[in-house]
Amino acid sequence: MADSRRPVRKTQGERHASTKVRGALKAPSPKPIELFYWPTPNGWKISVMLEECKLPYVVRPVNIAKGDQFKRSFLKIAPNNRMPAIVDPDGPGGKPISIFESGAILQYLGRKTGKFYPAGERARIEVDQWLFWQMAGLGPMAGQAHHFRQYAKDKIPYAIKRYTNEVNRLYGVMNARLKDRDFIAGRYSIADMACWGWVVPYKNQGQRLEDFPHLKKWFERVSARPAVQKGFALGRELRQGTLGDKTKEAEQARKLLFGQRAR
Repeated sequence: MADSRRPVRKTQGERHASTKVRGALKAPSPKPIELFYWPTPNGWKISVMLEECKLPYVVRPVNIAKGDQFKRSFLKIAPNNRMPAIVDPDGPGGKPISIFESGAILQYLGRKTGKFYPAGERARIEVDQWLFWQMAGLGPMAGQAHHFRQYAKDKIPYAIKRYTNEVNRLYGVMNARLKDRDFIAGRYSIADMACWGWVVPYKNQGQRLEDFPHLKKWFERVSARPAVQKGFALGRELRQGTLGDKTKEAEQARKLLFGQRAR
């Protein structure tokens, strides 16, 4: 698998902490988390969380348009051949652990750091239910809207209308939820990180944020966070063109991504 050879990301505090001090032993730097990633709405969830938590990490690009997700080395980490995935060398008990599925990764990082995932049961339930709402609803339905509106060779009016309308309904659910709060679960959390990336391509889903004023304000609020901007920008240079392009490369990528059966 390709390795970006990107330098380990360190916070300003970590850089200062690693400076040699006379008479003191240099504290070992934590080993970075390996992020298996491609710049997509699911990938952004984890890059944003890592940036928000200021955790050191290295990027292992998984070029889904070229089939990196089907390599044996990656399947050992993510048996569903989907990114993102992580390998944390400092997992439970100080032993390495690999995790796939973006929702599970967000929860793990939240527990590991104690950030953006509340410890209290009632507050955690609030976050969990909206995280799973995204995983089971917003993500899959928006993905289908993208597919039939942008990628499908044959334009099927029923499918386009079906998924465009369903995304519209889901945007309405978010809009109502955000009427009296700044963030989905009250305080900024992994639920916001999970949903935000799937609202980024709202135009490709046939939506207008102006139709959802509370959602629009939330989207702008989250987009303004420095860590979100860094996580969103990660790997942007790796992605050339889109699956909807009318090129041979895009056609080959669509065949690869949308023609899979059991292996």
